[in-house]
Amino acid sequence: MDLVHERPDYDYVLRGADGRSALVNDRRLRASFIIAPDRLVEAWEVGPATAITPAQLEPLLALDPELVLLGTGEAQGFPPPQAMAACLTRGIGLEAMTNAAAARTFNVLASEGRRVVAGFILAGD
Repeated sequence: MDLVHERPDYDYVLRGADGRSALVNDRRLRASFIIAPDRLVEAWEVGPATAITPAQLEPLLALDPELVLLGTGEAQGFPPPQAMAACLTRGIGLEAMTNAAAARTFNVLASEGRRVVAGFILAGD
């Protein structure tokens, strides 16, 4: 039997994430970051998901996503209504989930060729 290792047709793969770090390709990140299939923005200035502002979502929205995933750390948290509205008024979905769930979801959507952008909030911030 032949085993073939398929490489994704996008630049960045999340190999895992928890509340303190994430493994992007072969790099361990320990500060909050933004990821798209073709872009990595390190050192995203953000606080807890429950206090995220529309201005803090702007770097994600600038990447022209159809869907924003918000990795909220070890536990799921929800952004305030103003942050949700910043996405919804532009026709962009926003889903908040734990970092582990957001990493899995990001990889699935990216592999489908979707315009997904994810922001991960890490506890080291």
